[in-house]
Order: sequence, then C-alpha cells, then structure tokens
Amino acid sequence: MNGIEIEVKVALESARGFQLRLRRAGFRVLHRRVFERNTLFDADPPTLRPNGCILRLREMGPRCLITYKGKAIVTRTKTREEIEFETSDSKAAHMILMRLGYQPKFIYEKYRTEYTDGHGVVTLDETPIGWYSEIEGTEEWIDSTAALLGIDPQQFLTSSYGTLYLQWCERQGIEPGHMQFGPFSSFSRFAFTPR
Repeated sequence: MNGIEIEVKVALESARGFQLRLRRAGFRVLHRRVFERNTLFDADPPTLRPNGCILRLREMGPRCLITYKGKAIVTRTKTREEIEFETSDSKAAHMILMRLGYQPKFIYEKYRTEYTDGHGVVTLDETPIGWYSEIEGTEEWIDSTAALLGIDPQQFLTSSYGTLYLQWCERQGIEPGHMQFGPFSSFSRFAFTPR
C-alpha cells in the first residue's frame, strides 16, 4: 500500500470505557487483538532517523509488514508518506534488510485491536507503557471521530511510540532500552478479550 498516513494518538485511562464508546459510536472490529513486534531499522551511522524517516518490520501473528515512512508534517495531526507491503517470511525480510546495510535499532511491542466505521481506523493499543489509541483517516474524519468519542483535540499526541517510550523512561527515572513486555513490564497484559 502506498499513500499518505494522517493520524493522532491519544493516551487512554480505561480500555474498557474506550471500547464501550467505540461500540456505542457504531464501530466494529476490523482486526481482532493481535500481538505486534515492531523493529525499527537504520544504517550505521543513521541516515533515516536524522531525516525524520523510519524503516519498520512489523510481525503480527502470521503476517509481516515492511513499512517506510517519510518525514512527518506535524500540525494538530501527523501526516507522512507511507509505503508498505506484506511478506510471508519475517526472518528472510530481516536478513534482507541487514544485507542492505540496515541494522535493528529499536523494538517496540504492543497488543492491537483495530476498529472501523468504514471510513477510517481507530486502534486500541496495549503497550508496556500504558493504553493508547491511534485514530487514522482524513483530518475531518479524525476531528469528527474524536468528538464522537468524547476526545478533546488538546489530547491529541503526534509523537511516535519510540518518543513516548523515552518520555516514559525519563519520568520513571530508568535507562531506556526496548519497549517490550517482560517479567518486569510496567504494564499488565490485557485482562479481557475485545469483541
């Protein structure tokens, strides 16, 4: 898929409450809850991140996506070029990226459920640093969906999960590593299964 991505993130206090608001607003599950492991690659020395670009390998169940994202234009929302394709072999994709000179730089994990109303996508993301939602569509759709879900535009976040993780580590006074679930994860796993 090639195109333009327009999105915002929102920090959530309650996953159950947000899920209920989605249902009441007429959203349906597009993709059921799945574990995602995202690996960001860059050259050594970095050539992508300094220019605001990313190269990502996303593993989610049996699916694997390779995504390039261009430099973001940040206003109330974040807009950037997105080029993406699916592959069936994540190990081969990982090896190809490394043979091309790209090295794994940052890993972030999450459990994601995607919802849609047929016009855009709203996610429910469980991460090691808390609950978040991404709202992706046109700017007009994002605004109307946020209003429908009771989200104030002042709650919009345009930061990446990498940046949110670094900010979280700073607040916690811990050394950043990768944003992964583990025995010392700061966030408990999903306590219910979204419908």
